[in-house]
Amino acid sequence: MSALPLPKMTEDEFIAFEIASSERHEFFKGEVFAMAGGTFIHSQLQVRIASMLDSALRNKACRVANSDLMVTVRATGLKTYPDVSVVCGRPKFQDLRELELLNPILLVEVLSEATAAYDRGKKFWHYRQIESLEEYLLVSTDEPLVEVYRRNADGTWTLHGYDGLTAIARLDSVDVSLPLSEIYAKTALAGEADAELN
Repeated sequence: MSALPLPKMTEDEFIAFEIASSERHEFFKGEVFAMAGGTFIHSQLQVRIASMLDSALRNKACRVANSDLMVTVRATGLKTYPDVSVVCGRPKFQDLRELELLNPILLVEVLSEATAAYDRGKKFWHYRQIESLEEYLLVSTDEPLVEVYRRNADGTWTLHGYDGLTAIARLDSVDVSLPLSEIYAKTALAGEADAELN
């Protein structure tokens, strides 16, 4: 999320603005923020995780969406675009246009230097208010490191860290395991960024 807000808007004004915009924006309490673009490795990791989840969930009643899909946190009013969203069962939307998903079971954010503190802090606070959300996956762009926050039966959250290329991240919400060697394949963090050029 960028530091500079655009002029204040109502929710309806924001949705109309967003539909017409070629860029993506985050909305909270009338404030509108342009969302920053990502680096090459950020894009690689986002595509890889979405692809891995889509493949693993192909025969299950779950669907994977990329960062083009807005997620709305009804309890707080935040409207944002996670890097990857997973919904199982019937998706629920804010209205019939199917622009704003309300019931993800899993959200993924690929971290960057500019957004890491926000993704771990205030954004995660918003995400925790989504009743359907069971897990929150954070992916580092600095090292082979994946963090999974998992909701417990009592509503608290537990952090599970997976560090190094031999680690396998476990996602209980969708019954999927993600080897970090596959997540980070063909990136500099796996020492393979230019392997295909040699």
